[in-house]
Amino acid sequence: MVKPKPLFSALLAAMFLASLPDLSWATEQAQQRRAARDVKQDTRQGARDTKQACRAANEKSNAACRQDKRQTKQSGRQTGRDIKY
Repeated sequence: MVKPKPLFSALLAAMFLASLPDLSWATEQAQQRRAARDVKQDTRQGARDTKQACRAANEKSNAACRQDKRQTKQSGRQTGRDIKY
């Protein structure tokens, strides 16, 4: 039976331990991306609701309602960027 050399075992353990912070960072980054995606998806529905309410109220032109929808979506995108970065 061949016994592993202590230096090799120590080196292998050091490499494993050195890779752990990278794994936790990747997990945190994935959670941030997921949260940002959820915010953007919720914003899309909110933007649709904004435009429908605008059109139902008949206060503005269709172009103005579209602009409101765009602004709502843009604020959601910015919120997503703030979460990720």
